[in-house]
Amino acid sequence: MALNSFLFICLFPLLCAVYYGLPARWGNAKNLFLLLASYLIYMNWKPVFALVLLGITVLTFLLAPLLEAREGGDPAAGAGGERRRRRIFVVGGLLSLLPLLCFKYYNFLNDSLFALLHAAGLRWELPGLNWAIPVGISFYSFQAYAYLADVFHGRVKAERNPVVYGLFLSFFPQTMCGPISRAGELLPQLRARHGFSAENLSAGAKIWLWGVFLKAVVADRTGMYVDMLCANYEYQSGALCLAACFLYSVQIYADFAGYSLMAVGVARALGFGLVDNFCRPYFAQGITDFWRRWHISLSRWLRDYVYIPLGGSRCAEGRTYLNILLTFLVSGLWHGASWTFVAWGAIHGLVQVAEKKWKFIRRECGRVRQAVQVLLTFAVVNLAWVFFRMPTFGDAFCFLGRIFRWEAGAANLYPEKSSLVFMGAGIGLMLLKDVRDEFFPGRVPLLFHPRRSVRWAGCLFLLFTVLLIGVLDAGQFIYASF
Repeated sequence: MALNSFLFICLFPLLCAVYYGLPARWGNAKNLFLLLASYLIYMNWKPVFALVLLGITVLTFLLAPLLEAREGGDPAAGAGGERRRRRIFVVGGLLSLLPLLCFKYYNFLNDSLFALLHAAGLRWELPGLNWAIPVGISFYSFQAYAYLADVFHGRVKAERNPVVYGLFLSFFPQTMCGPISRAGELLPQLRARHGFSAENLSAGAKIWLWGVFLKAVVADRTGMYVDMLCANYEYQSGALCLAACFLYSVQIYADFAGYSLMAVGVARALGFGLVDNFCRPYFAQGITDFWRRWHISLSRWLRDYVYIPLGGSRCAEGRTYLNILLTFLVSGLWHGASWTFVAWGAIHGLVQVAEKKWKFIRRECGRVRQAVQVLLTFAVVNLAWVFFRMPTFGDAFCFLGRIFRWEAGAANLYPEKSSLVFMGAGIGLMLLKDVRDEFFPGRVPLLFHPRRSVRWAGCLFLLFTVLLIGVLDAGQFIYASF
């Protein structure tokens, strides 16, 4: 059930009423109610998918206590105990990721192996599997693995309450598209008491409303034109292909940031704080800076559970560069089981290596150089999005070829004037807010203004904008397929 769907909008007030109707001292009962609600909402997509989520939850809940280092244990058994813990962690980590590997990458590996053997003159392949990918499996699998790793390294204690841990992995605002929560951040909140808070409800509703605006007004309306251009790019001019490239960058940012804000807002309304997943990424000065601002919860996960275990930057220069490349190859594969996603990750990794080696990016420089760095970064990100968006390498290179050769189009597709005005209005308002937050961070956001009349005016303006020019079909989120 999408967080912007009509059904969710109708059911969430009832969910809040029941949740806050339970006394704060009944913490476990409140968590049990949220756990049941989370599974029912998840099962709204496809009930059988809940078995995968439940299986990963039970597995990691049972294994985590075995990974805790014993304090004051027998020193003679220390080495053997450490080896046992490490073996359990390796096996448990692999098992927690196994459903993700099977559902998402089996056919990709099978097709790649078949193509490789076919090129060598051999014909052999495993049977293909025609199954759907469980919604959100990439997010809760990574969250479960991170929990096991944190317990193994002593960052958190193993959770003994099955209701709390079950809710940690299945909490409905974040199950579909994240953010990926850390155990040390979310588990203490789940153990705490949560009473009714009008402030949390109000703040959560405002955050959710801005997320709906980004999704319905900016992402979905822009996406309709992008889909039309990309489906017929062979017949479009170089200028329209360039416009499609730019508009897709807008679409994917508004789509994913919109969902993340909805998740943060819904969680805030219930009294929980989730990590902010975006921090104006298109103002980044360099690809390294971009990944500090884009999908922040995944960036932290890749840093802590891939890059640092590989050695991070504590090793020789060449090995550090290899670690960066491997980390972003994992990032590419996480986003999709296709070589185009691998190429997308490789572009980001290679540019980061170049930034480190030749020190292209300078934080302390004049405004002109900063502006140039921002524009160059945005250009690289746009180019990489082409591989992210197009289904094959051939399509990606042909699309880029039309841009760089600036070819004329045989049947150019232009949006209607009303659609163009609506797109421009949505993108302009989004850009205005991001510019304000980036360069004037001390100013109070309009929706949180001290004056009630200003707050109400801002909320009503956003609400009417969504209703008047938004695409109100609860469209699929781009990252729901990852």
